Amino acid sequence: MADTGQYGELFQKIGLSKNGARIYETLLREGELSVGKIATKSGVHRRNVYDAIQRLLELGLVFEILESHENRYQAVEPSKLVGLVQEKEALLREVLPELEMLYAQSPAKESVCIYRGVEGWKNYMRDIVRLGEDFYCIGGKGGWMDERVMTYFPQFMREIERKEISFYHLFDYEVKASEHEIVNYVGKNYKFLPEGYSSSSSIDIFGDRVNITSQIGLGSIASDISFTVIINQEIANACRLWFQFMWDHCPDE
Repeated sequence: MADTGQYGELFQKIGLSKNGARIYETLLREGELSVGKIATKSGVHRRNVYDAIQRLLELGLVFEILESHENRYQAVEPSKLVGLVQEKEALLREVLPELEMLYAQSPAKESVCIYRGVEGWKNYMRDIVRLGEDFYCIGGKGGWMDERVMTYFPQFMREIERKEISFYHLFDYEVKASEHEIVNYVGKNYKFLPEGYSSSSSIDIFGDRVNITSQIGLGSIASDISFTVIINQEIANACRLWFQFMWDHCPDE
């Protein structure tokens, strides 16, 4: 069976099924095809092509060419994909205030959970935006600028600015030594831990959250990273107090 194609993973991320992604890319490459030719060239079994084509027709990504012998199908221009994403975003934004209200009304809970992988890292960044409270970091290394996160980073920074969230960083010494560009994005409230006190871990505090992370390098995170998220207001308050002690004892730059 054929693989998902060069763009199959991308198409799936914006809502197409695996078979739909294969078929849409095949039609983009080949032009109009019959069902039989679609099955052959995409590697999707003929009995599954019909369902996938019907869904693509409903999404407006494919149109049907009626023929007396056998109908054929052709992909619409790829710019339709942008419209598809925008329509989904518009639907979500319409109900988002109600969803936020539901979330705000839920009782506060104390819990511990684990975030995993690059998507877990993005979720942690979204938590910062969603809670909208000042952010404190001990042992920062610029992990937000990992190349796998950079597609989200500009949006993250726009939301930070819109919500007027302040950052306070105690960076590892290596951030200073390398003149890492992360310092250009976090405002003026940062200092550097003394040389010899660096590690592969960091602690972030915001709102009622304490995130304890590891497997972080200078400007990068491990692909299989996992980190602990503690949701407890008392612990978060204590960590902010300890941060302040460390801040007061780190030299000004």
